[in-house]
Amino acid sequence: MSITNAIEIRPHHTMCLAFFEGKGYSDKFSAHMKEMLDQFLKNPVVVPVLRTDGICSCCPNNINGECTSPDKVLRYDRELLEITGIEAESSIRFRTFTGIVQQKVISTGLREKICGDCQWNSICSAKKSLWEDAAASDVQPMRNRKQSDTPDLSL
Repeated sequence: MSITNAIEIRPHHTMCLAFFEGKGYSDKFSAHMKEMLDQFLKNPVVVPVLRTDGICSCCPNNINGECTSPDKVLRYDRELLEITGIEAESSIRFRTFTGIVQQKVISTGLREKICGDCQWNSICSAKKSLWEDAAASDVQPMRNRKQSDTPDLSL
């Protein structure tokens, strides 16, 4: 699989995106996060990276391409990769990546262990993962939902 057009993503951002609801550091950041989510829902090839990515570009904690909390987010990234068995700098379809994250991290309750000290943890703790819905739609039709409510995550 060619990774020429692959999108870099910090591994822990797969969890941020799973619970994203339009809240963030600023309106600009939230709008950018929504744009990134829309792009990822098209199921591109992604490359997990241990550095700032496109989502970070509008984050106020990104100063000249460097995170102001590097140890914290690097810990999130490394723990997620260790639990999932996904390697940094590898190429993987976004849907495959989030499916593994859902199965091995979110569904098992390990998300809280990885990033429970995040300032946005209360949002993630209060709602269902977007990846859970996507996984459920793969297994059986989602009842009582309009087609437009379920993102197309197919290859």
